[in-house]
Amino acid sequence: MFLLIAIIALTAMGKVFYLQVAEGGKWTRIAEEIGLRYRTVPATRGNIYSDNGSILATSLPFYRVAMDPTVADTEVYSKGLDSLANLLARFFKDQTATQYKRQINDARVSGRQYIILNKNLIKYPDKKIMAQWPIFREGRNKGGIIFEKVDRRVRPFSYLGYRTIGFINENQQGAGLEFSFNDHLAGKDGSALFQRISGGRWKPVYDGTEVKPIDGYDLQTTINVNIQDVSEAALLQALVEHDAEYGCVVVMEVKTGEIKSISNLSKSGGKGRYREVFNYAVQGLNDPGSTFKLFSMMALLEETPMRLSDSIDTGNGQYKYYNSVMRDHKPGGYGKITMREAFEISSNIAISRKIQDYFGHNPQRFIDYLKEIGLGSPLGFQITGEGNPKIKDPKDKSWSGITLPWMSIGYELELTPLQVLTFYNAIANNGALVRPILVKSVKKADRNIENYHADVIKRRICSSSTLKQIQQLLEGVVERGTAQNIKNAHYKIAGKTGTAQRIKDGRYSRSYYTSFVGYFPADKPKYSCIVIIDDPKGFRQYGSNVAAPVFKEIADKIYSIDLRMHAPWMVSKPEDQALPVIRAGYRDDLDLICKNLKIPVEDRPTDPWVITQAKNQYVTYENNDIIPGIVPNVAGMSLRDALFILENQGLRVNYRGNGRVVDQSQKPGSKALKGSTIYITLS
Repeated sequence: MFLLIAIIALTAMGKVFYLQVAEGGKWTRIAEEIGLRYRTVPATRGNIYSDNGSILATSLPFYRVAMDPTVADTEVYSKGLDSLANLLARFFKDQTATQYKRQINDARVSGRQYIILNKNLIKYPDKKIMAQWPIFREGRNKGGIIFEKVDRRVRPFSYLGYRTIGFINENQQGAGLEFSFNDHLAGKDGSALFQRISGGRWKPVYDGTEVKPIDGYDLQTTINVNIQDVSEAALLQALVEHDAEYGCVVVMEVKTGEIKSISNLSKSGGKGRYREVFNYAVQGLNDPGSTFKLFSMMALLEETPMRLSDSIDTGNGQYKYYNSVMRDHKPGGYGKITMREAFEISSNIAISRKIQDYFGHNPQRFIDYLKEIGLGSPLGFQITGEGNPKIKDPKDKSWSGITLPWMSIGYELELTPLQVLTFYNAIANNGALVRPILVKSVKKADRNIENYHADVIKRRICSSSTLKQIQQLLEGVVERGTAQNIKNAHYKIAGKTGTAQRIKDGRYSRSYYTSFVGYFPADKPKYSCIVIIDDPKGFRQYGSNVAAPVFKEIADKIYSIDLRMHAPWMVSKPEDQALPVIRAGYRDDLDLICKNLKIPVEDRPTDPWVITQAKNQYVTYENNDIIPGIVPNVAGMSLRDALFILENQGLRVNYRGNGRVVDQSQKPGSKALKGSTIYITLS
């Protein structure tokens, strides 16, 4: 008996060893297939908002419709199955009612506790409707209905600002705000117990041990949807017209440093097709070309005794530095000109010669000046991956005798468009260099978790006298220089054109990197902007006739939208009269007032809105025509009436004071731009 028991024990131990070691992997897989496991329940990602609260990106809940057909009791199941199958067939329209009935019934008979009724996801309103269907209305525990929530990232404005808003993939790689602020947007995932079922699917168990996910925070950005739309449309039109390789536009608010739009478009596929694949504005490093002459002029005005009235002979338009020849754009040259004229007409020879004359013996002094004003370092922008400026140093092996003169006109160094714009913005901002921002706050509902402000990197990048002269130079470029084609009578523009030749196979080619950067209105700057268009084709290949017109189109449209830049149209205040409350408004209301005060009324027009005049002891009415799409005259109206009329014309109303309207910023009879703001004053 002892031997028998020993043999049985040894056999059992051997079987255990065999199952655990030899067949361990097999049985582990089987256990996983029928077992339970805690799985991650993703948190809902936070929203991204524009400056006025419009949603730029959000996670919308969709639902997968599944069912445990074994849960419902026999009576509920029998009575409701036919109706449920019919409703499913009519809703999804991919199977007949008979097929749905067979699918559910087969699963119940075989004891399957989880089936997906349809692979298509449904929206929340559809979920609420389905929850009232036969069998489903009994709920999860008695009817077996399972609505599995699946979040999908949605962009209400489609591809508007696509690269700026960005993305993040399953490997946690991405771009733009989605990637840069992922820690804030992602939230904290939860967990729940799931059971593996046939087909490799997992069914939630809901045993009360679930850990609820914590939803992500929201981002409040500085992006203005209208300005973003204007920028992208103008850029796309120019890229298609010139068959260019790519382009970008950045619009910044001067005082606050808030980025109002960033657009990056690259050629994709056939002619005329462009999309956002790379953030050139933030990451794209290039020779800035003639826009860099601003910094050369600043260095000359700050570090040398040169004056703008000083003359220089540019000769026949060619000047030799060692074994390289520098040329001006004009054939035959400009001859003898002042330094003011040299900047306005963008003379390469004049500016490079002055830099060489004053800094040639000590080029490190010029480089130190550039780095002192901040050009040598990244801005620390809120989007990950900002390009690092590349400015050569005389100690570099690549430095040569022609480096300084070529650098002075925007070659042999690399900057991003955003970095160039930021320094031009400082000229508009009375010399204050502010770090641009794209995100104003991180929010949870209406509560701010974290706030961001445009830090002042440098309070003054140059002296007051230099700043004033630089501002005059930038205005002169548009008034008399290379950008005269964008001069207009409504407001002044200040800026600089840029055209840099591309180097291909070690030689300068006929391919150009064109740009225009500046600000407007020049006398009271509100916005700064940079436009880049790379490799335009055709006979127009310079910043003045490729990039500058795009700047003007964007500026014109912003000027028409932002009426705070306009000189206000003032409504003349009505003269005091014996009947001050009877001036303008809704005719029936005025009739009631006159009736109660026993004031006689003459001339009763048929229009509902009227303007009144007092004559002796009478009140007369005149029609106040309210025409769709036209700014109405609200002078003399109460706030209630003015709001009703103006908002029905698609205008946003900003008001101050009490009483009746005495001033309005948009002239009656002019075109009413939907979404624009009208300012009214009451007294």
